Amino acid sequence: MHSPHDPYVRVRGAREHNLKGADVDIPRDVLAVFTGVSGSGKSSLAFGTLYAEAQRRYFESVAPYARRLIHQIGAPAVGEISGLPPAVSLQQRRAAPTSRSSVGTVTALSNSLRMLFSRAGEYPPGARRLDSDAFSPNTAAGACPACHGLGQVHDTTEELLVPDPSLSVREGAVAAWPGAWQGKNLRDILDALGYDVDRPWRELPAEQREWILFTDEQPVVTVHPVRDADRIQRPYQGTYTSARRYVLKTFSDTKSATLRTKAERFLASRPCPVCGGSRLRPEALAVTFDGRTIAELAALPLTDLAALPPGPTPTGRVLTEDLRARITPVVELGLGYLSLDRATPTLSAGELQRLRLATQLRSGLFGVVYVLDEPSAGLHPADTEALLTVLDRLKAAGNSVFVVEHHLEVVRRADWLVDVGPGAGEHGGRVLYSGPPAELASVEESATAAFLFDEAPGPARDVREPRGWLTVGPVTRHNLRGVTAEFPLGVFTAVTGVSGSGKSTLIGELAQDLAGVDRLVRVDQKPIGRTPRSNLATYTGLFDVVRKVFAGTEEAAARGYGAGRFSFNVSGGRCETCQGEGFVSVELLFLPSTYAPCPDCGGARYNPETLRVTYRGRTIAEVLDLTVEAAAEFFADVPAAARSLGALLDVGLGYLRLGQPATELSGGEAQRIKLASELQRGRRGHTLYLLDEPTSGLHPADVEVLMDRLDGLVDAGHTVVVVEHDMTVVAGADWVIDLGPGGGDRGGRIVVAGPPRRVARSADSATAPYLARVMS
Repeated sequence: MHSPHDPYVRVRGAREHNLKGADVDIPRDVLAVFTGVSGSGKSSLAFGTLYAEAQRRYFESVAPYARRLIHQIGAPAVGEISGLPPAVSLQQRRAAPTSRSSVGTVTALSNSLRMLFSRAGEYPPGARRLDSDAFSPNTAAGACPACHGLGQVHDTTEELLVPDPSLSVREGAVAAWPGAWQGKNLRDILDALGYDVDRPWRELPAEQREWILFTDEQPVVTVHPVRDADRIQRPYQGTYTSARRYVLKTFSDTKSATLRTKAERFLASRPCPVCGGSRLRPEALAVTFDGRTIAELAALPLTDLAALPPGPTPTGRVLTEDLRARITPVVELGLGYLSLDRATPTLSAGELQRLRLATQLRSGLFGVVYVLDEPSAGLHPADTEALLTVLDRLKAAGNSVFVVEHHLEVVRRADWLVDVGPGAGEHGGRVLYSGPPAELASVEESATAAFLFDEAPGPARDVREPRGWLTVGPVTRHNLRGVTAEFPLGVFTAVTGVSGSGKSTLIGELAQDLAGVDRLVRVDQKPIGRTPRSNLATYTGLFDVVRKVFAGTEEAAARGYGAGRFSFNVSGGRCETCQGEGFVSVELLFLPSTYAPCPDCGGARYNPETLRVTYRGRTIAEVLDLTVEAAAEFFADVPAAARSLGALLDVGLGYLRLGQPATELSGGEAQRIKLASELQRGRRGHTLYLLDEPTSGLHPADVEVLMDRLDGLVDAGHTVVVVEHDMTVVAGADWVIDLGPGGGDRGGRIVVAGPPRRVARSADSATAPYLARVMS
């Protein structure tokens, strides 16, 4: 038995995922960093074991209803954990926030500002006092009735709806109408109503054009369709819908992202004429504080909002002091340039991560374990220093901070290192070292030690010469103001700058239709799927090859099974209890739903009859359970499979299982799967590859593997452009475009552009000193 005052968290026999009965002791009240190559098992130890066990113990303390579900959620595969305090998880979530989500809602700073206006605002004479809800555009009490609290109204024009007025209605002049039968139906209805559908659009009278496009009338007429020789078409009752009405209804009601995107092309947004874009009701906008409305204060940078005077009343003084105290940690993390009304979808992943951290700083919790998932991902080295200050403050407040991390500066600042490895997948899963960072140097097996203690600059290399230039701009979007950039062709370009300087906005302007671009491939970190049904094999096309291999066996032929039998996405061969997902969703009261293995197939996804067919002694479920590395040997003589698997190995994903659900993949893994599926295609002509932070979530050893692949693309005649914070990658580029000098309003311009050595000498660049350190 361990003493209740034992200062260590002790783990015995951890077997989650690829962990091989790992034992480790980690002191509390320290900054402990978990390191190791991608797939080594560090997240399985930090999140899958420590955090999962803390969460399970919380469930046990809640209620019998929750306890009933515990065995379905599954306790982590571990012998024993002692000395474990309550845990708070801050994982990287790349959610798809809505336009109603903002900096104010993420940080809860909007609540403080609304309370200030409700309790201490200056109201017009005779006006009743409003609740704080009345100052929110996301509530019925506060939202402007004209735009429903969005601040924008969507409408359309004749120029958008009819891009080519030389066409007749029958020839498709009204481009906004749907295709296929529905579009023909609307044209036939117009014909039946007596409009000339064969006359060029521009020759129709203005009042007819106005009615066809914008009327709210919906007349019903009998349509006699033109007979096709091979089909009998009977008269029917048709209802007319104008182009404007169709586009607005599709945009607001459709569940199809494709249809919504198409409808959006025919709409123009403008500020709401009723609220002027402020999103609020007139009653809320009539209330002021320090002479300004809540909308005006929400539009200020946080540094300016923090300087708000306290007002004449005691309530005003207390509430402004609270608001200022809540803003302070956000500004400390280098986000003072943001405003409360800045929409969340316009923020980078790094900005979002730090906003969540700032919110935790204000929570005042102590005695807990914070488990963080690569908090430095997406951060410029200058921003990483601010992050380290925050982690130190969390620790100083009496908490333990356990961080899964690859960034060497964060690793060097740790009080304690837990190094997992030595390799990925089956080649990892062992705790190689647990102790103070300096002593890791003596661990020969550690891939981390090789980089952590190697201060020597990289080998000198010749910079490639561009074979042409691509001009983008002038760009005025977000914080970019009339920026024109030149990207060299046929070389490797890194776009750098602090978080919020405008990097992603700039490369977002690179498009297929630019002169000099034959083909453009954008490789982002968005998930390859949002349910366990989507996985690595389905995304890369490898699953099609595997199913054909199984369908070609003698056993499958004897049973009459085709390739479809071996798909878990259609009925027939799959387990119908989980409908081929291998998991069932468990709904939890007051908590997010979670996935548990299917009770019938145990996660195999298939029914027993399908699993009787084997290929080289393995069932389809067992093949999907192979790692990429093992599958490459298994399918070595199947060319189509070998090509896909070889591409995945080339980007360092040999440790992933073929059937690993998309829900278990990190953003960096999803990005490398996309890159691998692109690499396996035959490349014809010049291609421009755009990658946004491709090294995010990668161990330095994996970064080297990825860089070899990207350099190979450039050597083959293609162009690669990356947004990057890893200075070793930037140092290895041929050309660097550095944006800044700061974030938000203090950024948005090109500070310096040129080969890495020239950029490293720039006196104005925030990137230069960190780049110079790597190159010296």
